[in-house]
Amino acid sequence: MTFTTRFAPSPTGPLHLGHAYSAMLAHDMARSQGGRFLLRIDDLDQSRARAEWEDLIHDDLRWLGLTWDGPVRRQSDHFDAYQRAIDSLAQATGAVYPCCCKRRDIEAAASAPQEGVPRFGPDGLIYPGTCRARPYADRTPTDALRYNLAATVGPPSRMPAFTETGPTHAGNHEVTAEHLLTQVGDPILARANMAASYNFAVVIDDAETAITHVIRGEDLYEATYLQRFLQWELGLSPPVYHHHRLIRDAAGKRLAKRDDARAIRTYRAEGATPDDIRRMVGLPPQG
Repeated sequence: MTFTTRFAPSPTGPLHLGHAYSAMLAHDMARSQGGRFLLRIDDLDQSRARAEWEDLIHDDLRWLGLTWDGPVRRQSDHFDAYQRAIDSLAQATGAVYPCCCKRRDIEAAASAPQEGVPRFGPDGLIYPGTCRARPYADRTPTDALRYNLAATVGPPSRMPAFTETGPTHAGNHEVTAEHLLTQVGDPILARANMAASYNFAVVIDDAETAITHVIRGEDLYEATYLQRFLQWELGLSPPVYHHHRLIRDAAGKRLAKRDDARAIRTYRAEGATPDDIRRMVGLPPQG
């Protein structure tokens, strides 16, 4: 299978140095293997996505000297695919259920968590299962859809694993029932105002585009356990994961889109070159 990576920004603001590092690393790794580098626009949240930000993403990546293979994939073009996958999962497992709980409801139900068990996981507040008894067919437009992990996780012999090549977590990692139940909770597959959740959509996207290596920041490492389990449940082949260091400011804080001083467009306007950006994030000049 052809070595294939992707860069998948959301069009909700300008790219900053952290985005540039992730994109250039994924691009360099693919090209060094004679492989493919894809661009995907993660625009699930249509209330925040803007065409002008997507245009700037394209401009910044081209300025950095990156090229991508094939057309750009937009999540907003594949809402039907996410719904089909959810329907298929519901039919196969009977574990998809509608949830009407608001954040304040979940916070109240989880106000006294067990000692040593976190309140938050990669999917947000760890859900206590309030709506588990509701049948899938009862969903209303204001409901989210969740997945009943307690009904689907199995013993170690029936659980998946994933391979990580990043500097912090390199190795083979097993996904366990205990980890999912205590560290994740019943994940959201689709929100009331979206076709799918981030964690569910990226699993479908990566499979449909034959991504072999997911290159992304280490802040998404914990989400890999949930995403790998969803792949397992859907019968999808897993990619290899590589979680890289985050680019931080002088105070050690990770960069955010609102930090315009470190936006690629700002560096461009100030006369920086693509190789300057590479030096700033610790990558060698483009050959």
